[in-house]
Amino acid sequence: MTEVTVTVDGVKYVDNVEPRLLLVHYLREVVGKTGTPIGCDTSNCGACTVLMDGESVKSCSVLAVQADGADITTIQGLANGELHPLQQAFHEMHALQCGYCTPGMIMAASDLLRENPHPSDEEIRVGLEGNLCRCTGYENIVRAVRLAAETGVSS
Repeated sequence: MTEVTVTVDGVKYVDNVEPRLLLVHYLREVVGKTGTPIGCDTSNCGACTVLMDGESVKSCSVLAVQADGADITTIQGLANGELHPLQQAFHEMHALQCGYCTPGMIMAASDLLRENPHPSDEEIRVGLEGNLCRCTGYENIVRAVRLAAETGVSS
């Protein structure tokens, strides 16, 4: 077992974990952040995307021990009691169907808008290309990110 100290959604956690435990499993099973779904476990789908020290990472490709000392933001920590503007934009633009990819899409979009507050549609598509959606066809997702950018979301 290895001790890790991680801040998740503003709360500090100190836990002993198996060195091979993936961050996604740590977040869900130890911390209780079940809003981060387990998708493919191979880093292909992006459903498990979270922000680690402000940058998007696929939490199925990071070991919990690699996150030691990090500040993690999950979809559950993105908002403060009400919908984050990205979540609101996804709702308004009907950018989800089954919703499985939505947490990862929103977290990746958050990082994209932090780096590029006014992306073109092509830059949005490129910024989200590591996140797969089997339902929507992406058009409404792009529209949602554009709406969030137009309303001034930068993180």
